Amino acid sequence: MEWRIQAIRGAITVSENTVEAMRESITELLDELEKRNHLHPADMVSVTFSVTRDLDAAFPAAIARSRPHWDCVPMLDVQQMYVPQSLKYCIRLLVHAYLSDPSSVQHIYLRDAANLRPDWSKAVVN
Repeated sequence: MEWRIQAIRGAITVSENTVEAMRESITELLDELEKRNHLHPADMVSVTFSVTRDLDAAFPAAIARSRPHWDCVPMLDVQQMYVPQSLKYCIRLLVHAYLSDPSSVQHIYLRDAANLRPDWSKAVVN
């Protein structure tokens, strides 16, 4: 079995700009990322989170870092470029990870963020 680095995309919307709402959304997104891709944080090279400019209650990486085994994953938080009329209250992520089966990558788009990539928003059960 040959392990290859793959990029996995994802996004989710948040109900409001609070630490609690951001924690709920990030937890949901990361739970789905790990489950659908059979991914463990030890296999991750790095994670970049971006948030729309209306989200500033918490750093997504700080929330992720509190999860089991995520404290050693290199993470970065950035602000998403502002585009008028774009989706609000949105957290996006880009994960680089070693995967044993790169053909089975499942990108995770949840809640209103599913509209960003309808082609990647359908859950595939393995």
